[in-house]
Amino acid sequence: MSTLLDRHLMSRVRNRLGLPMAGHRDFERSLAGKSGLEIGGPSSFFTRRLPLYRLAHAVDQLNFSADTVWSRAESSKPLDSAPALARGRTIICDGTDLRQLPDAHYDFVLSCHNLEHIANPLRALAEWVRVIRPGGHLLLIVPSKAGNFDHRRPYTRFEHLLEDFERQVDEHDMTHLDEILALHDLSLDPGAGDAEQFRARSLRNFENRCLHHHVFDLPLVFATMKHFDLGVRRHATTPHEFVVLGQKP
Repeated sequence: MSTLLDRHLMSRVRNRLGLPMAGHRDFERSLAGKSGLEIGGPSSFFTRRLPLYRLAHAVDQLNFSADTVWSRAESSKPLDSAPALARGRTIICDGTDLRQLPDAHYDFVLSCHNLEHIANPLRALAEWVRVIRPGGHLLLIVPSKAGNFDHRRPYTRFEHLLEDFERQVDEHDMTHLDEILALHDLSLDPGAGDAEQFRARSLRNFENRCLHHHVFDLPLVFATMKHFDLGVRRHATTPHEFVVLGQKP
């Protein structure tokens, strides 16, 4: 018990200080020197916590819009990864529809705190896996609800993700809005404003993509990997997220 507690406390300290995530080299070895695509980046997580930008050959950046809440936030931070990012290109399209990209085009795809914002995660993942070369990797980082404003919400079931996929749910979907408005802990989300401001922002979700449609735990991430025949090669848990590296056959 004390060992687990010590690891948890150390993880919090490392996160607060911006130190590399424990075990980061195990993930880096699979992606170093290769070319990839990041969905919804760039992410400060990949500069220090899991410093992949400086190790990759190139990382293309894909966003649904040229101007997002997150790109504005990240632009205010010094990105020591700028030289690596300059070797990639910027792509503007929805993460659920990568038709402009050919099959098996990248060695890896990265997604950090992004999948939960997508109404139809399996539709997105099908595209992300499609553009990865055989033997390539998908690195998913999703938030742990224990460390954020989702802590009152139930975990999403894989069956629900599958149903959304089969119904061809798109990014206009607002199925979870009532649950989010009732259970979102605004005290842990200062940027969302008060209840009325949060509701107003949420109703414009297609424009801003701020809602967490789904709440992931580690078994749900594993289930999505299995659905696409991805082998889980490495995984880690921090106080704020689950980090899972899958490999395409």
